[in-house]
Amino acid sequence: MVCKYPTVSEANVKGYTAAYKTCSSLYHKVFKDLKLVDLQTVIDTCGKNYPTLRKIKVLFNQLYDFAIKNDICNKDYSTFVDVVQYKDRNPNKYDRNKFEKKEIERIWEQKDDKYHQIILMLLYNGVRISEFLDLKKENVHLDEQYFDVISSKTENGIRKVPIADKVITFYKAWFEDNPECEYLIHTLDSKHFQYRNYYDSYFHPLMEHLKIDRTPHCCRHTCISMLAEAGVNQTIIKKIVGHSGAMTLTEKVYTHFDVKELVDAINRI
Repeated sequence: MVCKYPTVSEANVKGYTAAYKTCSSLYHKVFKDLKLVDLQTVIDTCGKNYPTLRKIKVLFNQLYDFAIKNDICNKDYSTFVDVVQYKDRNPNKYDRNKFEKKEIERIWEQKDDKYHQIILMLLYNGVRISEFLDLKKENVHLDEQYFDVISSKTENGIRKVPIADKVITFYKAWFEDNPECEYLIHTLDSKHFQYRNYYDSYFHPLMEHLKIDRTPHCCRHTCISMLAEAGVNQTIIKKIVGHSGAMTLTEKVYTHFDVKELVDAINRI
């Protein structure tokens, strides 16, 4: 994309740069090995609004245009990426996207099922779905009641995430489920969950059964809203959920919260 920068406006340069930052899950993949599911997963999980999603798709278009011209690959998967389904999305309006209390209660009624437990864990940790599916057991500290997010799309996303008392047993159950599997959340055959597999085979069917129209990203919105409604300090909320661009220089440099403070905060919801 750098070769195009001299021909486009500064605003477009910033737009392309922002779009590229949402694609961190692709950074270490070989371009010619990318498939449609890889591109679509970026769109489905980044939580951006429709104009931003269109910019991401334009970025994909430009990359494939360059790649095909230079014989890096011979098929343009970017043309099949679907962003239209999100044309009404506005991720800044948490109230529109959060679970209602009655919906959360319906999920709690199914708490004995391990796949409903995943949804409850997401509701009470505020992490991005990609961060949770990528979480390895070696980064889960059950005794201290937190886990480390060591790979995220933003610098602020690298963080310690507290585990709420009300869901700690779910973490323990998944941790002990298969000692040989390195991932906390895993498939039936103890493999790493890919987003599309998790969404299509588990999350979406469970939501349909419960008659709830939400996405995994709504769990994150709900956690943020519940923390705010509980009166948790905004800086602590930012620390827990890893908000990018929302933290002031003072907050970044001078604030430090130990795990106990974070656990105390998440236990207020």
